[in-house]
This record gives sequence, C-alpha cells and structure tokens, in this order.
Amino acid sequence: MARIMTLTLNPALDLAFALDTLAPGAVNRPHHAQLDAAGKGVNVARVLAGLGHEVIVGGFLGADNDGPFKRAFEQLKVTDAFLRVPGETRINAKLAEKSGRVTDINGPGIAVDANSIAALIATVENAQKAAPLDALVLAGSLPPGLDLEAFGDLLRRLKATGVPLWVDTSNEALKRAIDIAPAAVKPNELELADWAGKPLDTAERRLETTQRLHRAGIDHALLSAGEHGVTWVNAQGAWRTTPPRVHPVNTVGAGDTFVAAMLHGLLSQWPPEQTLRFATALSAESVRHPGVGDPDARDFSTLEQETHVERLHAGSPEGAFQ
Repeated sequence: MARIMTLTLNPALDLAFALDTLAPGAVNRPHHAQLDAAGKGVNVARVLAGLGHEVIVGGFLGADNDGPFKRAFEQLKVTDAFLRVPGETRINAKLAEKSGRVTDINGPGIAVDANSIAALIATVENAQKAAPLDALVLAGSLPPGLDLEAFGDLLRRLKATGVPLWVDTSNEALKRAIDIAPAAVKPNELELADWAGKPLDTAERRLETTQRLHRAGIDHALLSAGEHGVTWVNAQGAWRTTPPRVHPVNTVGAGDTFVAAMLHGLLSQWPPEQTLRFATALSAESVRHPGVGDPDARDFSTLEQETHVERLHAGSPEGAFQ
C-alpha cells in the first residue's frame, strides 16, 4: 500500500449530538453524544488507514488537550507527526437532527506563527527523506495567524517537495490553492461557481467549469455537487457520477471520505470508473451515521452497484495518478 501524509492545520475535538429536533433557546436532550478527535485531514487519515495505507498525520495540536488525539492515532495505527503548540485545540459542536439537518458551531482555533509554519515544512521534508511519500493531503480551514499570503507560500513549499499535493479547503483559501495548482482540489458547487464567476445551474456548466479548473493546472479537478453527484476531469477524460439514494443522518465526514477513497483508487491504479464508483459509494455510506465511511458495511457492494458512473469524453492517453 501507499505512504501518505495528511496535514490538518486547524484540527478540532468534535462534540457531536444526535437529537430529534433542535429547539433553540430551550434545553435540548440528545439521545447520543460523542467526542472525537477530528479535523478534515484527520478524517482523511481515518479512511486511508482503514484501507490499509501507511499514514502519517501532521499539523498543529494544542499541547494542553492532545490526549484524545494521541489515543485516536494509537488506535488507528498512524504515525503522529503533529506539532504541539501552546494552548488548547478548539472544540466544534455538531448538532445533528433526525431530518438530516446539521448545525455546526466551530471554534476559531489556535494561532500559529511563522516559526510554526517553518517547523511544519521541516516535518514534511523529513518525512519525505525518511521514505518517499506517495501523496500529501492538506485538508481543512486555516488557523488564526496564517493569512492567505503565508498559506500560498506554504503550498508552494509543499508542492516543491515533488509529492503529489491534494488540497481540500474552502472560500478564499481554496482560491489561493487553485492559483498554486496542486495535484487535486475538490470544491463544492457554490465554491466553484464563486471561483468561475457564474452559476453552475446545469450539467453542462458544471462540466465546462470543471474542465476550466483542470486547464488551470489541476491534474484532478473534482466538483462535488450534492445530489447532482461528482464531476471529475483529468488528462484521461471526464466522468460524472450519480450517488445511490441513502437516508442522511450526518454529512460531516462525507467529503473527507470521498477524498480519501479517490486517492486510494488512484494509488491502487484502479480504472477511473472503479475509483469514482468506490469513492462516491463510500461517501454515501458515511452520511448514514456519524464519522467516516465504512467499506466493510454489509450493504456496501449494493451501494456501489447503485452508483452510476458516466464517462463524458476521453482525454489524452497519459494522465493517470501524478
């Protein structure tokens, strides 16, 4: 299997509550509560480790409350390369209702400085020197103290390692990432529309704009459009997938599951259709419960069968994982 490093710059302890209906201004009594070490990069690492890859996790953790993360990393059997910084890692509250609606209350995170960023880059470079990395995944929001200019510089340094860099972030950080042209990005419909400056209200526009994203230098341009599925454009061509119908309970880990599953398929050198079907089905599986997708779910093969993948056009003969 592959050797992959995930970076989470602004991790969190996720405190998830499951309740029938949220009543603002009143006492709410959930029927389930769960505290998890989280953050988008950590979630990606959970999936990749479960699929058998060698995973190194890095980023910034508050030194005062890193216990849940250390225990999680031990259970997952991943290598802990997180840098400890003074203070406490933020706590995010997730309020999931029976209807599928989720209310997030996210803390701001711990501030980092230039020395912290330099130490993170050194950590990645040392990991690459120890044994070649097959991929880098930077996922999640930016912590206080890391502005867009510094974030762009960080991405350039990571890209300069020569390791394929996948970036899953949002808003202005996503735009800055696209400017740097990593190997892959995964905007949602609203984010890509904002970047393109036009609505993506038809399948044709979604395809055209994802192709434009690929032409901007993104090897694997991935548009996540909810019920409209995923559009994927790379040098081999373009595909669109329609996800299976499931009852959503918690969508928090769906995007992270999808990114990890796509990377798994590509690094396993699966055909594009198989990769996209697996990633879409595993993402759909994840929304049925808190946490990330479970490929060992009893009905997972059924979810894969119910995932429709359509090839839209062919590209150049080269262009597998790069």
